[in-house]
Amino acid sequence: MEKRLVYADFAATAVPSERALNKAMPYLKESFGNASGMYALGMRSARAVLDARKSIAASLGAKPEEIFFTSGGTESDNWAVRAAAESGARKGKRHLISSAVEHHAVINTLKDLETKGFTVTYLPVDKEGRLTAEQVREAITDDTALVSVMTANNEIGIIYPVDEIAEICRSRGVLFHTDAVQAVGHIPMDLSKLGADMVSLSGHKFGAMKGIGALYVRKGADIGSFMTGGAQESGRRAGTENVAAIVSMAEALAESIENMDAVNARLTVMRDRLIDGLTASIPDCFLNGGRENRLAGNVNLSVKGVDGESMLLMLDMMGIMASSGSACAVAQKDPSHVLLALGVDRKLAHGSLRLSLGCTTTDEEVDYMLERIPEAVSRLRALR
Repeated sequence: MEKRLVYADFAATAVPSERALNKAMPYLKESFGNASGMYALGMRSARAVLDARKSIAASLGAKPEEIFFTSGGTESDNWAVRAAAESGARKGKRHLISSAVEHHAVINTLKDLETKGFTVTYLPVDKEGRLTAEQVREAITDDTALVSVMTANNEIGIIYPVDEIAEICRSRGVLFHTDAVQAVGHIPMDLSKLGADMVSLSGHKFGAMKGIGALYVRKGADIGSFMTGGAQESGRRAGTENVAAIVSMAEALAESIENMDAVNARLTVMRDRLIDGLTASIPDCFLNGGRENRLAGNVNLSVKGVDGESMLLMLDMMGIMASSGSACAVAQKDPSHVLLALGVDRKLAHGSLRLSLGCTTTDEEVDYMLERIPEAVSRLRALR
């Protein structure tokens, strides 16, 4: 088969939406004014930010005043976790709850808080990556200030029962945050019904420009400011607004929601074809995470006897762009903490391959991956 270029790393960053980029372009060229400027050019930018805030709020079932723009998911997670911890500490509550499979933006923030006198309970998952709301219920104490559980996992694509968890937290008077970076734009989310106090999202995961995200903060939630300086974002997150990126996020989110059902139906078929085809054609190749409640575009495999980094380099030479886990942890030498939490053997975890599909993925690209990935594995095994 002739070499193709296949992008299969949408979970790291999605292909930019042409519609979103076109919407943003005027704010990089003609309407470039600072949104805090008291002149027509600045007011035009300020209007664009307000319209984008209203659009994102409408897309997510939130109020405009509950949407705060950030630089991305990592900042949003840091803000939510640190602010909730500080709020709890003021009330004498220094216990935090999360899962063992969170993104490093949450995990490493929690580890830092542990050095500052907080205690953290990391809830385990089963071999398919599942976590139950009952585990959260049992872990909450009178000292608990925050529960932070992601909506969907960035490595294995498992979707968690955050609506049930939110209800439990509400009944116990505990703040609930969910990292929804992998979920927003890909599965239905109505924040007016979810009941979370804080929700993190990142624009480049659904087709917006990089460097833009948001934190939803439920009106009335006891969450303090994150960055001091100017009065931007109602005085809670200082810094000159990234107007073009903000506009791109609003447009990309609206487009993703419009196309969500059709895209997910198509991706689910392609995902299952990849899982079935690769596990059947590659000996000792195993799916990580269960098939149920899984993001439509997520395939995560472990291949025995193959190093993940070597596999990625071989696939790149074949034109296939994939990852071995979270793009934010690419420099790590240790295997994925997510796979270890599932009970995957350390050596096997080193041979993980994540293929994440998106709106531009085609059946022909899936065919190409089904042919070339087994070939790459055979070549690498022959070198042992």
